[in-house]
Amino acid sequence: MLDFFIAPAYAQDAAAGSGMAQIVMLVGFVLIFYFLLWRPQAKRAKQHKQLIGGLSKGDEIVIGGGVLGRITKVSDDSEFLTMEIAEGTQISVQKNAVAAVLPKGTIKSI
Repeated sequence: MLDFFIAPAYAQDAAAGSGMAQIVMLVGFVLIFYFLLWRPQAKRAKQHKQLIGGLSKGDEIVIGGGVLGRITKVSDDSEFLTMEIAEGTQISVQKNAVAAVLPKGTIKSI
């Protein structure tokens, strides 16, 4: 009489298919992680490495803190460069701090 109100439990039938579903879900999460996080980050890192490798004297750059300037000295063996931010004012900056290379003529006041 109470069987009408209580649904029968099908525990054994549900457990048989859940292993495959978990594997498919895990593979799905790995693919989402790869295409949305890891691949774009690796692409940005590669572009930044090329940007740093192409720096030369006279390039106008902006560093991570927002400081604009012109490169006055770049050494290949060091990870630092010298940047002129105002006439007669030079600072040493890590190459990794360079955020972007500006088009020539952007900075006219130096």
